[in-house]
Amino acid sequence: MNPLTRRAFLGQTGLGLGSAALGSLMGSTSFGASASNIQLPRFAAKAKRVIFLCMAGGPSHLETFDYKPDLNKLDGKPMPESFTRGQPIAQLQGQELKVLGHQTEFNRYGKSGQLISDYLPWTAKMADDIAIIRSMVTEQINHDPAHTFMNTGTAISGRPSMGSWVNYGLGSESEDLPGFVVLTSVGGRNPQPIASRQWSSGFLPSRFQGVEFNASGDPVHYVSNPKGVSQKQQAALVDAIGQLDRKRNLMVRNPEIETRIAAYEMAYRMQTSVPGLMDVSDEPQSALDLYGATPGDGSYASNCLLARRLAERGVRFIQLYHRGWDHHGDLKKYMDICCGLTDRPTWALLTDLKRRGMLEDTLVVWGGEFGRTPMFQGKGDAGRDHHIKGFSMWMAGGGVKGGISYGSTDELGYSAIEDVVHVRDLHATMLHQLGIDAKRFAYPFQGLDMKLTGVEAANVIRPILA
Repeated sequence: MNPLTRRAFLGQTGLGLGSAALGSLMGSTSFGASASNIQLPRFAAKAKRVIFLCMAGGPSHLETFDYKPDLNKLDGKPMPESFTRGQPIAQLQGQELKVLGHQTEFNRYGKSGQLISDYLPWTAKMADDIAIIRSMVTEQINHDPAHTFMNTGTAISGRPSMGSWVNYGLGSESEDLPGFVVLTSVGGRNPQPIASRQWSSGFLPSRFQGVEFNASGDPVHYVSNPKGVSQKQQAALVDAIGQLDRKRNLMVRNPEIETRIAAYEMAYRMQTSVPGLMDVSDEPQSALDLYGATPGDGSYASNCLLARRLAERGVRFIQLYHRGWDHHGDLKKYMDICCGLTDRPTWALLTDLKRRGMLEDTLVVWGGEFGRTPMFQGKGDAGRDHHIKGFSMWMAGGGVKGGISYGSTDELGYSAIEDVVHVRDLHATMLHQLGIDAKRFAYPFQGLDMKLTGVEAANVIRPILA
């Protein structure tokens, strides 16, 4: 039997490999996971999409969601060695360590009485909508590997990001936008760089990688037509390139050629869809006021508004990074700055989604790559250092119970001690809400069935699910 018969048939009947590849990137979820021959979803999905709000740099759980009365009692006193002896505490090894009390007050909010700090007055308004996880742990103590671990489930560079896994498994609901979009903003102390490999597709086909959108200037580099090139001419060029690629692929059967075809056709569609997405002139002034957004300024507030617009248009995974949470010093000053830039827009995003009936099938996740220490070096302006043994995140929407707290740290907020939640558990829970069994969701690579959650145990956080 001629091995090219099927491909020749597809090309001759007008479907073509480009259309098939494009389908996997855009229109039908049935194409999304074709490479592994798995059938998704495995469960009744509670969420259709994810918005991951990444507070890059590591926000302090002790100034946001984790109130510890004993921390204030020991303020300024030596940190008990029983907590820190032999522990990985970043820059603090061999230093004189002193306990640093809370730099703000905490109060109870909502019918649920959730404890939330005064730095987050807008988050406090949605206390009954969020599930606060106070027992997160991770494995990497420096920013870049910790981001890599949070995004990919491993510190090994080159693995697929969680957004790429979701895009691969479910495909996109949008016909003219990528399934995975990334937006970044800056504001605060020492904004750490975010490498594009944090939204890489790794060993998955490259069509599933994240696409970074710029919140100011051209939204996507090189998506606009060159001067003097009309839309009709561009369409003819894309079609000609696609025909050449398809002919070549009949001979070599290279999946990356399929990706190239899909990328050209997607880029052509984005030339129309992206400007419409970024043009918020159709938004009423009340919407801009809700977010505190000034379109085109590249702010977190504007990115939150764009996140809602992306969600409305069927983008499967939307990731927002706000860089500036690395608070080794001047903790009070920079908590004011970072919370001032992000607190209200985050509330506005949940409020907007809720008003539009979208929160129930949109899973929103908030948190950083790790937390901060209960102690400081005892000199200079007070700050906190990187910490991996206990920190806080929250989830909302997408089948998550609102108004609950899960897990706890010890009396100083140093170690998670009750209902400990590993990053892999967070990933497993996210996939579960999307209808995917993390234990069976795999991709063959180098002779192994690779998973977002790896080979270690990863448990769905069932007590926080509705």
